[in-house]
Amino acid sequence: MEQVRPAGLRLSWLLTAVGVLAVAVLAGIALGPVRLPPGSVATELLNLLPGVHLDSGLNDREIAIITQLRLPRVVLGMLVGAMLALAGAGYQGVFRNPLADPYLLGVAAGAGLGATLAIALRGSFWTSVPVFAFAGALGAVTLTYLLGIAGGRDRSGSTLILAGVAISSFLAAIQTYVLQRYADSIREVYSWLLGRLATGGWHDVVMMLPYAIVSALVVLALRRELDVLSVGDAEATTLGLHPGRSRLILVMAASLATAAAVAVSGLIGFVGIIVPHVVRLLTGSSYRAILPLSMIYGGAFMVGADLIARTAVAPSELPIGVVTAFLGAPFFILVLRTTRSARL
Repeated sequence: MEQVRPAGLRLSWLLTAVGVLAVAVLAGIALGPVRLPPGSVATELLNLLPGVHLDSGLNDREIAIITQLRLPRVVLGMLVGAMLALAGAGYQGVFRNPLADPYLLGVAAGAGLGATLAIALRGSFWTSVPVFAFAGALGAVTLTYLLGIAGGRDRSGSTLILAGVAISSFLAAIQTYVLQRYADSIREVYSWLLGRLATGGWHDVVMMLPYAIVSALVVLALRRELDVLSVGDAEATTLGLHPGRSRLILVMAASLATAAAVAVSGLIGFVGIIVPHVVRLLTGSSYRAILPLSMIYGGAFMVGADLIARTAVAPSELPIGVVTAFLGAPFFILVLRTTRSARL
C-alpha cells in the first residue's frame, strides 16, 4: 500500500514566519519605558551590518538602549523560544503525543534542583546558577534514560515518560528539602523558577548559542526520521530506520536544547506545547515543516511574551513564566479537549 508523503516546507510558510518574527523583534526593541520610532529602530539595526551607515535620527543614549539593553534581551528571547519550541516539537514527534513538552523527561526538576543548590550555596563557595541549572537538567535526562532501560533494552516512549515522572518526583523532593534547610533563599529561587530574561548584555546569548546551534542542527537533520517514526516503530523498522537509536539521538538533542534554554531563562512553560501545535494546525503533520517553523514562531512568541511582561505593569515587570502560563493554560485545555474528541 502506497504511503502518502506529508507536505514539506513551503516557501510561503517560511516567509510568513520570518515576517512575524521581524515584526516581533521590531516591537520588542521599539517598545518599553523609552519608546523609540520603529523606523529609526529598523535603520539602526541595519547599521549593525558591515558597510552600512545610515542616519537613524537617534541620539547616543537611544542607540545605547537598542544595542546594549534591548537587542541582547530580544536575541536571548528568540534563542530561548526557538529552543523550547524545537524541543517540544521533537518530543511530540518522538512520543507521538501532541501534549508532550520539553520538560517531559525531568529537565524542569533537574534544572530547578540545580538552580536551588546554586542559590542556596552561594554563600559557601562560588556557584553559577546557569551552570548548575544546565548540569541539573542534563543529569535528570540522563537518569531518566538510564532508568527507562534498566529493565532491559525497552526504550519505548511510554517507558521513558514513566521514568521521567519518577525522576521528576525524586528531584522535586530533594529540592523541597534544600529549600527547607535554606529558607532565606526561597524568594530568589522562586523568582528564578518563574522565568526571566537577562538584561545585562550579551553574556547569556554567547553562553547559550553553541548548545543551541548543535541541538538545532541535530534535530533538523533528523526531521525526515521523525516523519517515519510517526507511523510506529514496527513500520519504521521495515523502512530501514533504527527507532531506538533515532529516538535516543532526538531525545538527547532536544534535551540539550531545553537545558540550554532553561539555564539562562528559568522555567518558562507552555512554549513547547503552544507553538508546535499551532504550526501543526497550519501546515500539517510533516516535521520537515513543523521543526523549522516552530523555531521561528517560538522565537517570535517568546519575544512577544517578554514584551508583555515588560510593559503590562510598567514600571514593574511580570515574570515571563506567568505570561506564558496565562496564555498557555487555556490553550492546553483546548488541545486536550480536541485530542480527546479525536480519539472518541
